[in-house]
Amino acid sequence: MKMNKIFITLLTLITVITACNAEKKANVSANTATQTEKKVKVKTISLTKAEFLAKVANYEKNPNEWKYLGDKPAIVDFYATWCGPCKTIAPILNQLAAEYGDEIYIYKVDTDKEKELASVFGIRSLPSLLFIPMEGKPQMTKGAMPKAELKKAIDTVLLKKE
Repeated sequence: MKMNKIFITLLTLITVITACNAEKKANVSANTATQTEKKVKVKTISLTKAEFLAKVANYEKNPNEWKYLGDKPAIVDFYATWCGPCKTIAPILNQLAAEYGDEIYIYKVDTDKEKELASVFGIRSLPSLLFIPMEGKPQMTKGAMPKAELKKAIDTVLLKKE
């Protein structure tokens, strides 16, 4: 009889521990999925020529006038997959896309795939970053910039915070 009580108690304890661990694993998986969704939600956006014309500026329709088509400020990163400084700046731009969330767009244009876009914007060195405020003319910078300088440019040129 005493052995039965011990056996039942052990069986109950094992069942409770197993159930608690399963619930804990489910919660961890749900949290990880939620964090992944947040990270995936805001990231850099690759553009083709057609997407550039629709989302950024249609230089074919308005060849003599800059008219930004977006609903929030943007950065366009003109890069190439073989470019060392481009590879250095890419994770920084991804971090900034996550940090600034819905305040700005960070677009990427592969100059090897989109030669016409590179030509239209006179891209001769990589990376080249085009900062596009909501009002006014865009500004181009050449070369990889440290994260602190990029944040300062975003805050002053695009978001007019300072």
